Amino acid sequence: MKIKRVLLVVAIFALAVWLSWITSEDPTHNQASFEEAPLTRFIASRDKAMTLAQFTNESKQTRTILVEGFDGDAVTGIDLRSVGASDSENPFTVLRSLQSSSVDLSETGSLPKVRVSIDDLLSAAPEGSRHIGIGTNFPEHAQEARSDSVFNFPKFGLATPPRTTISAPKDGLLDYEVELCLRFDRPIRTLQDFDEAVKGFFICADFTDRIQLLQLADPDNLDSGYGFSDSKSGPGFFPAGPFLVIPKDWQQFIAETRMTTSLNGEPRQDARGIEMILDFRELTEKVLGDMEAERFFYKEEFYTLAPGKFIGEDMTLMSGTSEGVIFTTPARHDYIEILWRAIKSGAVFRWLTDRSPLMDFAIAEFIENERAGGHFLKPGDVVVYAGGGLGDIEVKVTQ
Repeated sequence: MKIKRVLLVVAIFALAVWLSWITSEDPTHNQASFEEAPLTRFIASRDKAMTLAQFTNESKQTRTILVEGFDGDAVTGIDLRSVGASDSENPFTVLRSLQSSSVDLSETGSLPKVRVSIDDLLSAAPEGSRHIGIGTNFPEHAQEARSDSVFNFPKFGLATPPRTTISAPKDGLLDYEVELCLRFDRPIRTLQDFDEAVKGFFICADFTDRIQLLQLADPDNLDSGYGFSDSKSGPGFFPAGPFLVIPKDWQQFIAETRMTTSLNGEPRQDARGIEMILDFRELTEKVLGDMEAERFFYKEEFYTLAPGKFIGEDMTLMSGTSEGVIFTTPARHDYIEILWRAIKSGAVFRWLTDRSPLMDFAIAEFIENERAGGHFLKPGDVVVYAGGGLGDIEVKVTQ
């Protein structure tokens, strides 16, 4: 009789575990809220902002356009070289070269126009290979990541054009993020430098190798300096939009600016700059206070946040992303499956003497569960990032 009771208890427990497992959700991505109206793609009026774009002509010279129109396929505007600007690859230098001229860029109706295909436009990002990434700077994404603070990290790699491709590792977990980005016309060493600098904004993307992030980052301290640089610095992980927008009132411009992500035509992210926890001035103050320590781990070495311990002209300051990324934290069924496999393999018993093997085991099993789900980026996918007044980025995922 006693044995029957034990078996009954065991059966009830097994049934409860099975029901808990079978009823557990298995999300393919984080949900996001979306504005009812579709994103309007436009060029900011000249009384609010100046919009620039660049391309390379047949002589391999970089030309800067003062953009007046964008129809999705091409831009129209004024080649600033035709009105006396320099051939510099730096758009701020191009604008400075016009300051002493008699050209009035507020009245351009009589000037000759050019039309350039979006496929031929260059990235609006600076030319450097070191940039400053920001983590969990939008409230809903902070909840997704279970983070209680904004943090920063160095991002390595050159920006790629607004029409580009990215390779998805065969067994990887490649994720998307849309961000607002900022570059300056001068080095930024103090907040006074920030206030006095000419600021250019553009839309950008930040891809993430979630396997590296899971294996290297400290989930209890995302600001540990581990994981983020390695997982976000792969080749092609930094596509940037075609337009550099220099607003007269940067705070109002960013507050109103909307950024979105779609995957194969399905909306995934939708947010405005006003939702940022720290605005760009506050982010600048934060990163300038974190320039001394060589605490950021990347490719088996430690680095400071920026090579010169300031924000260089060739660097980008990123905003962080909003809700709606693919990666989700483990669900109930993941914990049950991991525990069951740990019991079967004996890993749970090894944990009694050393906790780290079980954590490594759990991460490896969770990665396999995510791979089996097949919901991360894969060859054939098309990711489109767009920003109101900032143009768009189209990335085709290849093998």
